[in-house]
Amino acid sequence: MHSLWNRLSDHVTSGTRAAVLGMICAVTTVAAGETQANTACRPDQVNLRGPWGQTQFTVEIADSVEERAQGLMHRQQLARSNGMLFVYETPQPASFWMKNTLIPLDILFIDSTGIVQHIHHRAIPGDLTPIPGGDNVFAVLEINGGLAALYGISTGTQLRHEVFSNTGAIWSC
Repeated sequence: MHSLWNRLSDHVTSGTRAAVLGMICAVTTVAAGETQANTACRPDQVNLRGPWGQTQFTVEIADSVEERAQGLMHRQQLARSNGMLFVYETPQPASFWMKNTLIPLDILFIDSTGIVQHIHHRAIPGDLTPIPGGDNVFAVLEINGGLAALYGISTGTQLRHEVFSNTGAIWSC
């Protein structure tokens, strides 16, 4: 940018330089506004961040007993950038299994502030072995098996979604 500014300075008047600087500022402001708008909370999206960086998933919400019981069972595939966010009314002990689930999943157990407390990597399709997530689980995010390791998602990763808004979110909307 500095080099470009020097080249402009050699060839244009100060009035033109001021106009160019104004346009650069306007473009930068619009770009920053677009970035903020694109990262705003959406009901169908969960954002994750940690020392590894940031990512997001388009999610279906399972917040009723029936929806949580069904989960991702009987699905042949799950798009790479998709997942399911299971939400409980209050923090509680939670355990999952893979009955009738046809795809391997990473299962992230999250507390009420939006912090990942436990991850079960690559849950085995069809396995009936209980997968405990802890005693104070408020939400669970299921994503394609292997993605947590690929992205570097680990315990301590922060999630942002509107479901954490009333529970002391560490990364609020």
